[in-house]
Amino acid sequence: MKIFSTIFLLILSNTFMTLAWYGHLKFKEMRWFENLGLIAIVLISWGIALFEYFFQVPANRIGFKGNGGPFSLVELKVIQEVITLVVFMGFTMIAFKTETFKINHLIGFVFLILAVYFIFKK
Repeated sequence: MKIFSTIFLLILSNTFMTLAWYGHLKFKEMRWFENLGLIAIVLISWGIALFEYFFQVPANRIGFKGNGGPFSLVELKVIQEVITLVVFMGFTMIAFKTETFKINHLIGFVFLILAVYFIFKK
């Protein structure tokens, strides 16, 4: 159960992180946001990123072996990075229609999967 809770919370966390870090790039297409300055955009992004922490911190606390969870610190970080890239790619394909998924991206993901394999190999 802690494995699924950790991964679910990391997915939620990374969804908010991606929206905070890259979602603002779509703001100019929205009438209300089109004239906002950089400081306002930063503050809005910080507000979105706050929710990232609401999920990231519990995910790490639940998942960390030192707190009775199933993952070492390195394993947690690798899981988080893979989730980050998967969420980012999904967001990119949905929100930014001009971006394409290329063979070099696929090769990079294969290497990430290999990284996960080697990190978790006992």
